[in-house]
Amino acid sequence: MSGSNSSAPGSSETPEGTAGLSFTVHSMPVAALDDRRTRYGRLKMLLVLLVCAAPVIASYFTYFVIRPEGRTNYSELMQPLRPVPVDLPMADLQGQTVQPLSLKGQWLLVVVGGGNCNERCEKNLWLQRQLRESLGRESARLDKVWLINDDAPTRPETVQAVTTGVPVTVLRVPPAALTVWLQPAAGRQLDEHMYIVDPMGNWMMRVPPQPEPAKLKSDILKLLRASASWDQAGR
Repeated sequence: MSGSNSSAPGSSETPEGTAGLSFTVHSMPVAALDDRRTRYGRLKMLLVLLVCAAPVIASYFTYFVIRPEGRTNYSELMQPLRPVPVDLPMADLQGQTVQPLSLKGQWLLVVVGGGNCNERCEKNLWLQRQLRESLGRESARLDKVWLINDDAPTRPETVQAVTTGVPVTVLRVPPAALTVWLQPAAGRQLDEHMYIVDPMGNWMMRVPPQPEPAKLKSDILKLLRASASWDQAGR
């Protein structure tokens, strides 16, 4: 058409006002993209861990931080919690290696004592058994553990007594290695206390020496009730 100044596709003519204008597209460096992906992956992993741990944190917070007036815990709450070391050397009475993470999945009431099990050890094992049996329908959610922290041979009569009925999990742990996880109060010895471990494998309470059974039972029942929504019996 006469008077038209349009250009056909592929024409070398440049529209008015755009002469000399050009665009350059730069690609993002590969290293920067990899760094962003790494940060994103770490964030996702952290969120998953927080979701998994949320019920545990909430139950502890409710019972030991937001406490109704007059509510106290008898045993000492560990802050922060002490997870069982994944490389803690453990073996059963036959000398077979036991993985520490096998202790996870159940509330544990732990007694520490030598293989010959002196009077203090026997009293703690007896109390451990009585406490578990007194829990009634909640008893299946608490396991008994005896950690032997020396090389002394066990007495057959003691082993038979503690493994009658609902048995105790009996494991040997080198004393130096055990103190990386469990520790006594200042001025006390490791075998004076009993220790409460949660289903996540965290040592979370230290029982006073020569504990009062009723008060210790109250602590255990609080923990079992607080964790009822996320803990099931058995490992």
